[in-house]
Amino acid sequence: MIKCFLHALLLICVALVGFPPLCVASEVELELGTFGDRPLAQPLEHPDWFTVSFLDLREDLDAAVGKGKRGLILYFGQNDCPYCKAHLENNWGRKDIVTYTQKHFDVVHIDVRGDRTVTGFDGVETTEKEFAFRNTVQFTPSLLFYDANGRLALKIAGYRPPYQFRAALEYVADKHYARENFRNYLARAEPASSYGGEELNESDIFSSPPFMFDRRYFKSKQPLVVFFEEQTCHPCDVLHGGPLISETVFNKFQQFEAVQLDMWSETPVQLPGGEKSTAKHWADRLGINYAPTLIFFDETGQEIMRVDSVVGFYRLNGVLDFVLSKAYRTYPTYLKWRYSQGSELKH
Repeated sequence: MIKCFLHALLLICVALVGFPPLCVASEVELELGTFGDRPLAQPLEHPDWFTVSFLDLREDLDAAVGKGKRGLILYFGQNDCPYCKAHLENNWGRKDIVTYTQKHFDVVHIDVRGDRTVTGFDGVETTEKEFAFRNTVQFTPSLLFYDANGRLALKIAGYRPPYQFRAALEYVADKHYARENFRNYLARAEPASSYGGEELNESDIFSSPPFMFDRRYFKSKQPLVVFFEEQTCHPCDVLHGGPLISETVFNKFQQFEAVQLDMWSETPVQLPGGEKSTAKHWADRLGINYAPTLIFFDETGQEIMRVDSVVGFYRLNGVLDFVLSKAYRTYPTYLKWRYSQGSELKH
């Protein structure tokens, strides 16, 4: 019934104005119930870290790639769009999402009502509004993700909540688009115990509090691995719904003291050096800006290495072998050890 109503309303909007960027929200947006969808009374201000652009997209992409970034995001918006406001506040208002975006992408703002000249990747010059039409932008915000070769890797139409938007950034930055569609990438997290939820995923590998990691005077019998995670985290769900349910990986983690911490929480911890702290303060001190991040420590509390990107079975299994075999005592990096094993770099 709701779908029929929304479809009918969309058709009416198109008939009346010929272009429906603000007329109707997606069902996901309506279910959120966190903001109204009337046009804004006050114009939006965009983040000052957006790229200052002359809207020659070829130059913008070259500049992004020259800085070592994975590509370019075109952000199509309107100054009175409530969904744009929700996106800017709920997604690009979060420090971790902003940090990840800036690390991997430059962002160029396109006003779907604007008259500035845009030079597309094909060299054709149009106005912003015509460029939006050419790219079949129907809702704002819409985001087009281009990879380093100028290939359209992903298009998102309308507001997406942080869980899905962070997943979209991961999907493009880690080049999953070359192997699977976005729907399947999202679905890989579904087996996780807290899929999309506001709780951390459970696992029998984790120790219970209190978290006392003091190894100043007596070294532990086991190496330590700390999982820094956060709530409603798609990459965390991918980790728990994939490699962590493997019997091989699970059994290897049994040889560690494994701990899970919410990187934003005030959970008390005693650090390997003896200091008393909290999970949040420790994460800040370690410079963690990605969830999940796995940090491995030896029996004396010295950090061995960390995994702070999406990781599958083969890579995680290799990291566990590297640590458990104490290969780090001979090889300064995991990569050099893999070379010595004659292994493919993709692992």
